[in-house]
Amino acid sequence: MTERPLAAAGNVVRDIVLDADGVRLSGLLAEPVGMPPRAVVVAVHGGGMRAGYFDSRARPGLSLLATGAALGYTVLAVDRPGYGLSAEPLPEGLPLAEQADILHAALAAFAAVYPVGAGFFLVGHSNGGKLALAAAAHEDGDGLLGLDVSGIGSRLAVDPGQLPGLGGRRGAWRRHWGPLRLYPPDAFRLGRALVSPVPATESREALDWPGTYPGIAARIRVPVRFTFAEQEQWWCFDEDAVAELCRPLAAPRAIVDHQPDAGHNISLGWAARTYHMRVLGFLEECLLARDAAPAGAGTRARAAGICDDTT
Repeated sequence: MTERPLAAAGNVVRDIVLDADGVRLSGLLAEPVGMPPRAVVVAVHGGGMRAGYFDSRARPGLSLLATGAALGYTVLAVDRPGYGLSAEPLPEGLPLAEQADILHAALAAFAAVYPVGAGFFLVGHSNGGKLALAAAAHEDGDGLLGLDVSGIGSRLAVDPGQLPGLGGRRGAWRRHWGPLRLYPPDAFRLGRALVSPVPATESREALDWPGTYPGIAARIRVPVRFTFAEQEQWWCFDEDAVAELCRPLAAPRAIVDHQPDAGHNISLGWAARTYHMRVLGFLEECLLARDAAPAGAGTRARAAGICDDTT
């Protein structure tokens, strides 16, 4: 990675390439202008999308990158292994555990060049939420401030055969988006540029997630927030499903939230700004808990299996 250029007020979001132990990852970067960042928000897209998922241009105010930079954070949205610049050298993608290794290597490379403030905070959507959770459970995960994931649970709301998968199967359009009224008219036209094939390895692993999740959750030692869109149709989020989601978590704090007037692709809809402000609000709470902790005190653990449900 070359020497860091200065952010320009008229060009808040720009392209970036990270070298993660020899794997080159493309992405988007937004930095606060005229001040060091308070922390770095690392945004990880879902299956069949790219980093631009978090930079909606359909209407002003919907981009997580622009919103985060305006509030004093650096926001880094990465193309996961098998997407963007790494699609050609990794046409099959990588297993989730290897993706987590690559992401941590990318963040180490980023921190060697860019200021990171208080540290890294992960934001993941759908399959990117799986990676955010796996990265938080990684041996280096204790250095994270926390994570916020959406569009992912632990109990499927569909038959496994309905999942997007091999052979180009994309899954039901309606399950990805929900009602059209939830999105600005330009969202679908602009969204075409974000669509990317789902790597085969990722598709095969999708069926394993309900069994894989408990082991990952048991190793997470930072605060975590789950958000389910009102019109989420891939994952169950009823009372029993939420209890199952929370039960294996070792996180010191866990919250399950619900986003009204939103479909699965929250960050491309009208609700994007509301959701992103809630994400950044949770980051603020993570920073507050760290700053207000008694001297020498460790993170206070919460009883296993208990989540705060904000509805």
